[in-house]
Amino acid sequence: MNVQRVGAADLADRLDRLRAELVDAAAADAQLRTVHPDNRASAENLAHYVALRRRDVRDLQTDLAIAGLSSLGRSEAHVLASVDAVRMAVAGSSDRVAESPECDPVDFVSGERLLRRNANALLGAARDGRRTRIMVTLPTEAAADTGLVERIVAAGAEVVRVNCAHDGPERWARMIANVRAAARAQGRHVRVTMDLGGPKLRTGPILPGPAVLHLKPERDELGRCVRPVRVWLTSPSGPPAVGAVRVPVRGEPWLRRRKVRERIRFQDARGSARRLVITSVTPDGCYAELGDTAYLVPETELTGAHHDSTVVDELPRRERKLMLCNGDPLLVIADSDPVDANGAPPRIGCTLPEVFRDTRVGQRIFFDDGKIGGVIEAIDPGALRVRITDAPAPGVRLGAAKGINLPDTALRLPALTDADIARLPFVIEHADAVSLSFVRSGADVELLQHHLSELGGTGLGLILKIETVAGFENLPEILLTAMRRPHIGVMIARGDLAVEAGYARLAEVQEEILWLCEAAHVPVIWATQVLDTLARTGRPSRAEVTDAAMSGRAECVMLNKGPYIDHAVAFLDDILTRMAEHQRKKNPLLRQLRSWNETAAGS
Repeated sequence: MNVQRVGAADLADRLDRLRAELVDAAAADAQLRTVHPDNRASAENLAHYVALRRRDVRDLQTDLAIAGLSSLGRSEAHVLASVDAVRMAVAGSSDRVAESPECDPVDFVSGERLLRRNANALLGAARDGRRTRIMVTLPTEAAADTGLVERIVAAGAEVVRVNCAHDGPERWARMIANVRAAARAQGRHVRVTMDLGGPKLRTGPILPGPAVLHLKPERDELGRCVRPVRVWLTSPSGPPAVGAVRVPVRGEPWLRRRKVRERIRFQDARGSARRLVITSVTPDGCYAELGDTAYLVPETELTGAHHDSTVVDELPRRERKLMLCNGDPLLVIADSDPVDANGAPPRIGCTLPEVFRDTRVGQRIFFDDGKIGGVIEAIDPGALRVRITDAPAPGVRLGAAKGINLPDTALRLPALTDADIARLPFVIEHADAVSLSFVRSGADVELLQHHLSELGGTGLGLILKIETVAGFENLPEILLTAMRRPHIGVMIARGDLAVEAGYARLAEVQEEILWLCEAAHVPVIWATQVLDTLARTGRPSRAEVTDAAMSGRAECVMLNKGPYIDHAVAFLDDILTRMAEHQRKKNPLLRQLRSWNETAAGS
């Protein structure tokens, strides 16, 4: 060993001082006395880790590495045990005797065991061959399409997520019932989590355009149809489409008479003659394909092969958006009435008028997950005057119900809305865990814990979504408050977090969240746009494959909805199974590699 080269006595003194500082920091933290007994050791380890990372120990790490000792770089799950192991090694190479620790810290084995216990309790056990679970956000179609749910479960999902910001109790109940039935049929248990919407800041409504469906097939460079439009013809009360455009038509007897390969003739809104070809028939309607562009409006007449006709029923009016370019003014208003997309100057509503109280001139504002950025130039009564500064050429369209982020503004908003509180009884009855959105402080967690206790939901798991800079900066306090309950987890909601913290800083922030949660033995869910291109189009991008591989350091990875979501689950299962043999959290595993055989090595 090279301990003498760097000075054994000096190293021993520095390690002793470091250990004493970590122990003193934990002893002074009054929050440790309020955590659940099952989390006491983990809370102390968290306090030790926070105290360690509030110091710059890079010089000590360098000297330990020169001495051939652990540099404490992988100490998250067992901080004091790591320090003590190095102290004993230093003492063993010198005449110094290391003092026995006064407390029994989390050791190298129990640290990993505690994290595994907590992850299993909150999220269930992972499938054989991997340590990281897969969570899937259920689309609206999961309420009616049992086959979709069965495919998701069969592909390997251990957890599903129901987003309370969409749909309603009736559909949520059907989604969950379908999941439970699919899991039972496959001899598995799939956990259900439900997200409370929280005070999500969104753009207000925009006056819609005409009621028209634009059906457009995919064409090659020569204008030839390479993928026709898939259309779902059903009654006005029929189920939603699966991978097709839903067209409600009047007259269920007309639908029941349709045959496979039958041609349905119509004239679209421009007077162009078009034909639909029936490809499959079900009790609820029929699927058809269209090889030409068409515009459907209500009362469009559809005529079958036997000259029997029906008409298209009511259609949703087309969504309109504002077009914004760099330098444009934008008025963000408190009025909740729909605005005219062609108004001058352009204006958009805001769902939370509290922002007009907390914002200041010069602060940044972002829209639609950061796709559009601007600066607040003036604040009028009930309105923010914004100058657009970040809208890629030739401009970006801003629609209704898009997220608004104010990264420079300290918003005084409760984490629970009245709507969230009203949904809690349903969540307690049907879900295994509840997710709290936009957590900013321990007080937000305390508020939810209070309501859960009043409603008898103390056994419900709690997932904290970290999606603001305030939530990230207050994470130690948030974790200690949450640890008053036995089953907790953290979701890194990378969409809003990237906008709030800045894309350049996101990688650093998500790493720090992973480290801090490992120190608390709290499972982490890696979320937002994982294999998003694959789920939407059936083919992954190279960048998201690498991202998926890195996600294996979390205890769970969340996939969002898409027509190819079952393929995305299976693909992610393969990636996570492979990476489990190479990496455990921050620790590389030196599995035997077969990539280079002896013949190749000698050639």
